[in-house]
Amino acid sequence: MHKLEDTYKMKGLRLRLVKELKSKGIDHEAILSAIASIPRHLFLDKAFWEWAYKDQAFPIAANQTISQPYTVAFQTSLLDLKFDDKVLEIGTGSGYQASVLSLLCKRVYSVERQEVLFKNASQLLYALGYKNVRCYYGDGYAGLASRAPFDKILVTCGAPFIPSELLVQLAPGGKLVVPVGQGEKQEMLRITKSAEGTFSKESFGDCAFVPFLEGVDHNYQRSKQKERVILD
Repeated sequence: MHKLEDTYKMKGLRLRLVKELKSKGIDHEAILSAIASIPRHLFLDKAFWEWAYKDQAFPIAANQTISQPYTVAFQTSLLDLKFDDKVLEIGTGSGYQASVLSLLCKRVYSVERQEVLFKNASQLLYALGYKNVRCYYGDGYAGLASRAPFDKILVTCGAPFIPSELLVQLAPGGKLVVPVGQGEKQEMLRITKSAEGTFSKESFGDCAFVPFLEGVDHNYQRSKQKERVILD
């Protein structure tokens, strides 16, 4: 893990990014404040630091990407977060989305199928002091039954269908935000669970995410999910 450097220049670039997001229609002040405070460059390889505050995606390990800030802000806004919410994130990736969520709700549980991403993100989130985040190494299709129910669930990869386990683990009144579709034909959906256990669906347009894959990577040799605790 690289040295945790955050300069005045980087902070200035974050403020410029916030202005750009506002110009694109992001008006949720708490989300914008989180993006202004989080050192996104530290979630990237140092080779990309110069461009870290451009509104674009970048490659990370395991042939994955860190989503563009607009996408992070937009998906987060669809969750309608409350401070006492318990949130499940599927697809930890770099850990950047989890850090944004951590500043907006009580607890974040994040599941990642790639061992290298799980290790990198959990170590970085801990080092940066996001102590209300707990990272797990496991299959996102299974959700995280041991910590269910969740007030909100966010999927950060394109699912060919909505996993039934995530619907089961959603609390009554809860919301699931998930890109659904295959290839380039994906649609951003928000699923709301009623108090009676029925579901309603809203669409928020087309999108493009890396695919939501089942199982874990081949380096994972245990049947039980491995956990790095970052929560007091």
